[in-house]
Amino acid sequence: MTGTNNTHILIMAGGVGSRFWPKSRNHFPKQFIDILGLGKSLLQLTYERFLQICPNEQIYILTNESYADLVKEQLPDILTSNILLEPSRNNTAPCIAYASYKIAKINPAANIVVAPSDHLILKEEVFLAKINEALTFSSQHDALLTLGITPTRPDTGYGYIKYQDGSIKYLEKNSEDSEVKKVTAFMEKPSLENAQKYVVSSDYVWNAGIFIWSANSIIKAFQKYVPEISDLFEKGISYYNTEKETDFINSNYPSSQNISIDYAILEKADNVYTIPADIGWSDLGTWASLHHVVDKDEDGNASSCQHIHLQNTNDCLIQLPAGKAAVIKGLSDYIVVDDGKVLLIYPKSDEQEIKAVAGKMVADFGVDYQ
Repeated sequence: MTGTNNTHILIMAGGVGSRFWPKSRNHFPKQFIDILGLGKSLLQLTYERFLQICPNEQIYILTNESYADLVKEQLPDILTSNILLEPSRNNTAPCIAYASYKIAKINPAANIVVAPSDHLILKEEVFLAKINEALTFSSQHDALLTLGITPTRPDTGYGYIKYQDGSIKYLEKNSEDSEVKKVTAFMEKPSLENAQKYVVSSDYVWNAGIFIWSANSIIKAFQKYVPEISDLFEKGISYYNTEKETDFINSNYPSSQNISIDYAILEKADNVYTIPADIGWSDLGTWASLHHVVDKDEDGNASSCQHIHLQNTNDCLIQLPAGKAAVIKGLSDYIVVDDGKVLLIYPKSDEQEIKAVAGKMVADFGVDYQ
């Protein structure tokens, strides 16, 4: 473990996971679901992964206040004071600012890893090594780092990061030279033509939303690029880690700017770096992306149920409640999900419509389907 004493982890767990409807719903979103069939939720897997980086008391969960009980239930060892509750959903910049000021008050020399709670990482040892490499760099430099994912295909669903040729080398104690790359641009989700160019050029990586920086560096960046956010959260410095913290956040957080950390800081800053990494990553953002990474039978079907009979069915993702049986014939490339209240049977090729379909169900039949 590199810099364990100063390392703090911020796991972002406030999303609603609407693209995984109907299994992911407002009251029980994706990060709390055992979506991989491993007996643990994505949040639990993420938390356990980071226990290899730093102690439990230096791991923070940032989530919406409506999910406080779910977090406590799934992570019984997490300190209650380390569950940071958003009273409103204002995107990633305000919540990262809140956590950064709170952590900096505890440890001004803190290094912070910010990571989503609902991503898949298959190459865990490589991931941990890259995180430790980034922590070493951020402890020595005024730098904002992102873990860049080496693209495996010209995917149009991800943002891309462009880095310049050549590397910045530095020497870790007791290790060989390590490399980081200077970021030159953040690219929005591209057209297929541009995505193909990015992959061929080999100086682009996917933006996974995994960030590493010192508390000092990110606070300076907030002060420089979004002073309205830094001004708001600096007013709470005397309240953080006291009984008055919750009241301050509930009163002030909803008025913070609704903006992502990418737009607020990373696309403006001149000290952004990336470490390219092949870590077996998926953001599990869609049913199709889940189908891509889970085990499948010889016909390409991935099923979570034991009692199933398939005929002339291929390349389908099938998730049913425990104890439910299914007989399916003649489906190709479909999503079949039954969460007990809603049954979804939808072509994988049209899954981008699911979010809108879920909204229509709520509009037509009420919030029970949200």
